[in-house]
Amino acid sequence: MQVSTRTLGGHAFTIRSWGDPTRPTLLMLHGFPEYGGAWDEVATRLADTYHCVAPDQRGYGASYAPDDVGAYATSKLVGDMADLIGDAGPVIVMGHDWGASVAYGLAMFRPDLVSHLIIANGVHPVPFQRAMAAGGAQSEASQYINFLRSPGSEDALAADDFDRLLRLFSAKMDMSWLHGDRLEAYKAVWRQSGLKGMINWYRASPLIVADPGVPVAMPKLPLDRLQVRCPHLLIWAGGDTALLPVSTEGLEDFAPALTRAHVDGADHWLLHQKPDEVAGIVRDWLA
Repeated sequence: MQVSTRTLGGHAFTIRSWGDPTRPTLLMLHGFPEYGGAWDEVATRLADTYHCVAPDQRGYGASYAPDDVGAYATSKLVGDMADLIGDAGPVIVMGHDWGASVAYGLAMFRPDLVSHLIIANGVHPVPFQRAMAAGGAQSEASQYINFLRSPGSEDALAADDFDRLLRLFSAKMDMSWLHGDRLEAYKAVWRQSGLKGMINWYRASPLIVADPGVPVAMPKLPLDRLQVRCPHLLIWAGGDTALLPVSTEGLEDFAPALTRAHVDGADHWLLHQKPDEVAGIVRDWLA
């Protein structure tokens, strides 16, 4: 693995990479509260065939982390990664969790930059918003978003050496992969960036979370602009308690070239729990 710094839009971003730069590029976008190093297990298994590139996205690690909530609008997050791809596009893009939001944004709004889209336990904005607006199981599972959006949540999560963040991170899911040196590496990244920038992703998002049992009207969305035209692979681990299968229902309406793949015995953190299976699915699909 190599670590470098790139200037994107006049701001510095930390970039990790694996493999030969002459091979096809696989851009890997992490979610909350991880960083580019979260892709190490999957990237090392694909680096013989692909040039895997994983940035610390805006608000994470040593990358650009403005205080203003508006700086974390999806258009700005997508713009960062469009600048990173630059003239190298189109490339393969893979996203997990919030990284999936940026990956979908690239595929929908900058299709010239994306040859193939891979999502691992992440959601397209329309099926996810429908599920969160319905007042059902996904609405209940997403109530933590309201806490994250509240003033001062970053301070509460950082207290006692990130105790509450770790408890939020691991709620009802297997975190046996996060211990020892890896846990210390995560804490070092959180200390470096602080938590405000990464939590501002939630504050800047227009997504509406209904109260459980109290459905709300589905906001009007530009459905014709939210289409994924390139080949799309969705890798899903069913043990996820933050993102439920209902949040992917109807995805085919927005991604006509969709392939679904399932990973057994894993949850939201499948990249760490089942890296062999994830890498194998990616390799077979791209081949």
